[in-house]
Amino acid sequence: MEAVPQSPAAEAVPQALSGMSAPEASRQHSTTLTSPDQMQELGRRLAKLLRPGDLVLLSGELGAGKTTLARGLGEGLGVRGAVTSPTFVIARVHPSLTGGPALVHVDAYRLGDGLDEMEDLDLDVSLPESIVVVEWGDGKVEDLSDDRLHVVIHRVVGSTDDERRTVTVTGVGARWADAGLGALTA
Repeated sequence: MEAVPQSPAAEAVPQALSGMSAPEASRQHSTTLTSPDQMQELGRRLAKLLRPGDLVLLSGELGAGKTTLARGLGEGLGVRGAVTSPTFVIARVHPSLTGGPALVHVDAYRLGDGLDEMEDLDLDVSLPESIVVVEWGDGKVEDLSDDRLHVVIHRVVGSTDDERRTVTVTGVGARWADAGLGALTA
């Protein structure tokens, strides 16, 4: 199989995680997807593992599929409204239609570095009773919770119609020690 070119930022995550101990490695799961439908289905499966108070960071190049994954999360959680990119509104709250937690979907792309600019969004207030999903949140929201799920989506870069995506889901903190990330491809 041909190697999938990745950006330097995308390559840094697996390198940083390579020194993990065995228990930490059990909190990591990777899969390769070949279509937007599969990305959305991964979101639906991931939604089954989430509970109120969970923080999910989505990372990847432009067009990698972060919002498509978030759309699947919304479907899996049974929330109101279409989950679309919140780039221009920064954050959208999607209340549950099923009595579950709301989905707070944030796009931190246009925000500066650090938690300071994120404070205006009151994510720390929303986090305990909601599931907060932050696109482009690396280096900006990690201080909101010691426990978080980091989803890195690698895509083929350059001019291509290759739809392959390698998705690495890593649980950080005690919350994800036995969360069953392996069920994402079961």
